[in-house]
Amino acid sequence: MSWGTELWDQFDNLEKHTQWGIEVLEKYIKFVKERAEIEINYAKQLRNLSKKYQTKKNSKEEEESKYTSCKAFQTTLNETNDYAGQHEVISENMTSMIMAELTRVVQELKQERKAHFHEGRKAQQHIETCWKQLESSKRRFERDCKEADRAQQYFERMDADINVTKADVEKARQQAQIRHQMADDSKGDYSSVLQKFNHEQQEHYHTHIPAIFQKLQDMEERRISRLGESLKTYAEIDRQVIPIIGKCLDGITKSAESINGKQDSQTVVDSFKSGFEPPGDVDFEDFTQSMKRTVSDTSLTAPRGDIGKSEAKTPGKSRGKLWPFIKKNKLSLKLGATPEDFSNLPPEQRRKKLQQKVDELNKDIQKEIDQRDALTKMKDVYMKNPQMGDPSSVAQKLIEIGNNIEKLRVEVQKFEGWLAEVEGRLPSRDNSRRQSALYETQTTAPVNNCVQDRESSPDGSYTEDQSQETEVKVTPTEFDDDFDDEEPLATIGTCKALYPFDGENEGTISIAEGEILSVIEEDKGDGWTRIRRNEEEEGYVPTSYIEVYLDKNAKGAKTYI
Repeated sequence: MSWGTELWDQFDNLEKHTQWGIEVLEKYIKFVKERAEIEINYAKQLRNLSKKYQTKKNSKEEEESKYTSCKAFQTTLNETNDYAGQHEVISENMTSMIMAELTRVVQELKQERKAHFHEGRKAQQHIETCWKQLESSKRRFERDCKEADRAQQYFERMDADINVTKADVEKARQQAQIRHQMADDSKGDYSSVLQKFNHEQQEHYHTHIPAIFQKLQDMEERRISRLGESLKTYAEIDRQVIPIIGKCLDGITKSAESINGKQDSQTVVDSFKSGFEPPGDVDFEDFTQSMKRTVSDTSLTAPRGDIGKSEAKTPGKSRGKLWPFIKKNKLSLKLGATPEDFSNLPPEQRRKKLQQKVDELNKDIQKEIDQRDALTKMKDVYMKNPQMGDPSSVAQKLIEIGNNIEKLRVEVQKFEGWLAEVEGRLPSRDNSRRQSALYETQTTAPVNNCVQDRESSPDGSYTEDQSQETEVKVTPTEFDDDFDDEEPLATIGTCKALYPFDGENEGTISIAEGEILSVIEEDKGDGWTRIRRNEEEEGYVPTSYIEVYLDKNAKGAKTYI
């Protein structure tokens, strides 16, 4: 089967068909181009989506990433980003392996097709020229034959006419001979041209045109083969990334299987455990004592202690007030400062932070030691081979590293001291049972008014949302006067310590269980009461740690019914 033999007379149709074949190839190239654009846009959207939900550094989300569910989600985002990368690979491979290659093939096919049809047209023009020459020779031979026939007939008439002279007859005979000779010459020329044309026509339809059409057929078959190969490449490009996409999906599945509810629950405990003991039983308050008092019991001459015992405890006092902070600590919290020893945190969280700090400092020390060892070896090499370097250039750096190591060790000792202090003070059930009640309200503080929350935080106390602290406006009307007054405050009642309190923070005072002290400022709603001991020591203690007996007649005291 050959175009040259089967389609020898379909030059125009083959010209249209080969042009259509190239257009099909160009159409496929356009399809691949649009597919590559879709892939790259899809990959871009996937990357943007993954980036949008990535954990932001130095944010609350980074703290949440310690949970297995959050880690699994983070892994899913990373795998989605890798998944997007595979679609970028598809786009790049389709552009380079299909579009670029087929574009080059199309240009080559266009040039080759143009050359073949140009050669075919030249062959057609040549055979047409030969045909015209044959037609011209044929017409000339026909004309000469007719002229010779007329000349012969004229001669015969002249020869038969008795009135014509012999000279005219001879002239007519010569003219007839000339015409016959010309006819014979035209016949020979026509015969030669015809023979030549037949040879050219044979060559044209059996050699030249078949060869040209065969080249066109080969070209068309190459085009079809290249299209088939490109379609295979198109599928293979997708097939190559399927294993990698499968690994991405396997990674997502594995991360989903790694989610552990028990572990996340333990992480919650580790994150929020305060280390305080739960509060103990609440003592029974006997309000019937006031009913048994006599008139003399209410007199001003009654002992202070008796009045205090007969007075009911202030109703509505919260056992879970937030930790207060005084003027200095208000400012430090407003500026977002954190105590170096993490004293703002509850014991368990403070211990974890201190341990983490110690570990970080030890890592820094090890890095410095490794660097020092490397420089020491370098210095030894320089001393043995002076041409390699100057040992003194390393000495100064060694001194700096030694100083850094010493500073880091001092820091480690400092934090280890705080750590040992915290570990030694971790609460036992006999002396810290009320502290958990004080700290318990810190975890529920967000339901209160924002300003009240900030005013009720301890010295560097743990705060859920530190970003809001910068918005708190410190008003110097609450505690400033408490510490600036030179004149001691008057006693407004007495109190009895129900539990021991260390009073380590600034502005607080330590008390022992059962101790009787003077009240100089009642609880203002922040969970703290200001007391005095021996007219010399004074400070704040948790209201829930004491039982208050206010003097009704004292200035500023509340009247209870």
